[in-house]
Amino acid sequence: MVDEPSSPRLYGEVVDARNRAKRQCAVRFRRGGHYIYYLGGIIMKKILAILLAALMSIALFAGCAGQPGESSGSTSSPPEDSSVPYKGVLMMATTTSTDNTGLLDFLAPVFREDTGWELQWLSVGTGEALQLGMDGQVDVVLVHARAREDAFVADGYGVERFDVMYNDFVIVGPLDGAVAKTGDVRAVFGQILDESLVFISRGDDSGTHTTERNVWSALGLDGESNSNYVSAGAGMSATIIMADEMLGYTLADRGTWLSTKRNADNNIELEIICEGDSSLLNPYGVIAVNPDMHPEVNNEAASAFVEWIVSAEIQALIGQFGVEDFGEPLFTPSA
Repeated sequence: MVDEPSSPRLYGEVVDARNRAKRQCAVRFRRGGHYIYYLGGIIMKKILAILLAALMSIALFAGCAGQPGESSGSTSSPPEDSSVPYKGVLMMATTTSTDNTGLLDFLAPVFREDTGWELQWLSVGTGEALQLGMDGQVDVVLVHARAREDAFVADGYGVERFDVMYNDFVIVGPLDGAVAKTGDVRAVFGQILDESLVFISRGDDSGTHTTERNVWSALGLDGESNSNYVSAGAGMSATIIMADEMLGYTLADRGTWLSTKRNADNNIELEIICEGDSSLLNPYGVIAVNPDMHPEVNNEAASAFVEWIVSAEIQALIGQFGVEDFGEPLFTPSA
C-alpha cells in the first residue's frame, strides 16, 4: 500500500505571461506554500517528483514540529469512509477553464474515493497542456481544441481521444457599448475590427485563443490588424478582468465567464453581447499520454481516469455542476 501524502495537492496556475513573445510561460507549482517555477515546458518529470518528495517531507516535518493548535495549511486527504486504498498520483495537464470554474476541485475528491488515485493537475492553455503531454511530463490531458487533439493522437503522443463534455464560447463586452447584443458573431467581430474597438485576446495558444483565431480566419478578417487588439498572454479569468478594466470585448468560455462574473471581488460590469452562434461550440476531450512514446507515464492511472470520467455516474455529476450556484450547468456531458 502506498503512503498517503499529507501535504496540499499540487496545482498549477498561469501567472503573468506577457513575455509570450519569447515563448516563456510561467507556471508555479504549490505545495504547502512552497513554489517551484516552470519556464517554457522544459521541467523534467523525474526532477519534479524529487522536488515534490522533498517538499512533502518538509511539510510533514513542519506539521509534526508545530505547536498544539497550529495550522499547517489545508490538506488533500481522502474521505474518511473511503474503502479504496491510496494508489498514488495521476498528473494531468488541463485548460484553465476546468480549473477556474472549480470543476476539478469538485471532481478530484470523488475520483480519489472511487479509484484510489490522487488527481493533481497543471492548469495552462491547451497548447501548453498538449506540449506537456508530448514531452511526457503528464499522464493525461483534458483540453478543448479538437483539431489539435486529433493531431496529438495521430502523431502518436496520445492513445485515444474521448468526448467528455462541452459548453460554448460567448463574447462579452460593455452592455452600453458600441456593439449591440446579437447572436451573429460575424457582425460582432466585423464591428470590432471596423471601429477599432478594444479587444482582449487570450494570446496564450490556448483552446480559447485557437477558437478566436479560427473565427477571425473563417470570417476572412485579421483581428490583429486592429490597433486596439491586445494580446493578454493570460488565463481566462484574468483576461475577462482585463477586458472589464479596459471596457473592451473578449471571447470567453461560458463556464469561466459565469464563475468569474459571479465572484463579487471581481466586480465585473461586462455582459454577454453575443452567444448562440454555431461557431462558438466548445467541446472538451480527454486523452491518455501514449506509454509507447513515454514509458515513464502512469498509464494505469490515466486509463482509470479516462474510464471514470466518461462513465454514466460521473457524466451525471458533470451535468449537475454549477446548477445550484448559477441556475444552469457550466458544462454539458457528452461521452
